[in-house]
Amino acid sequence: MRTPVVRLVYLTEKTDTPEVKCGVGLTTKYFKKAVDRNRIKRLLREAYRLQQHDLNRYAVASQLSFSLFILYTGKELPHYNAIYENVGVALQKLLKALHAAGAENT
Repeated sequence: MRTPVVRLVYLTEKTDTPEVKCGVGLTTKYFKKAVDRNRIKRLLREAYRLQQHDLNRYAVASQLSFSLFILYTGKELPHYNAIYENVGVALQKLLKALHAAGAENT
């Protein structure tokens, strides 16, 4: 597997109306052109959209609201397959950590 180029930052909150909010971002240091930045953000949003269902189910089951921010940390223009794979791995790690934290609290 390639080196991870996606980082997740999240905040959880106990609430009566569970929801997941997601944002994406990257630095202008390596991508000077707005066209390139917008393309990467579009790819990140699409990869998240296709893989968000497990996180949404977990939010509803545990009555939690998530604020999630996906950061692209790579230095070159990515292909969609790499983004999709990295976002999927990051979301699975997040779910695993949430399950572990939930098991400790019960």
